[in-house]
Amino acid sequence: MEQKWLTWAKEIQGIAQTGLTYAKDVYDIERYQALRELSVDILANYTYESKERIGLSFAGEGGYSTPKVDIRGVIFQDNRILLVHEKLDGKWALPGGWADIGLSPSEVVVKEIAEESGYQAEAVRLLAVLDKKFHQHPPEPYHVYKMFILCRITGGSAEAGVETSGVGFFAEDALPELSEERNTAEQLHTLFQYLHNPEKAVILD
Repeated sequence: MEQKWLTWAKEIQGIAQTGLTYAKDVYDIERYQALRELSVDILANYTYESKERIGLSFAGEGGYSTPKVDIRGVIFQDNRILLVHEKLDGKWALPGGWADIGLSPSEVVVKEIAEESGYQAEAVRLLAVLDKKFHQHPPEPYHVYKMFILCRITGGSAEAGVETSGVGFFAEDALPELSEERNTAEQLHTLFQYLHNPEKAVILD
């Protein structure tokens, strides 16, 4: 479970962002701006990021505040799971990334698999929709839903991409060091259950 200070900062930022979207009264606008500044102060106090950077990324959005969506592709081959080596932190993750405007979840996962692993794939079925706050991910400023989609390879070959430096298949008992911002060992072990039980129901937490 995520830390309370982070939950509070996100909630305050969400209230401020939505309030600034709809507020008309000048005094209400000032109050929502003060709330937004408070959320930035909380994050700056508990992290190593500067207030300027937090303000641009975390508190720089407009419109009604909604969670972000992270989509990950799950591919099994010979009882092993496909992972890519992330350049950003030098660790391994399921291929995937933020959902793109104009693309469906299936289109996003196919695009991300191709870009990060070199494989052409097709989406088969949804396996899980998880809220990051319920899992042991490192703290981050966004409220994120994670979608895990089972896919099958239809072509291509292993090839690193712009954001990745390696591609590999790993057995459940021989997982490499994982990029926990993107996926945890517990999540991968849960996904392996679908390899052994293809009829397992979709997980929704």
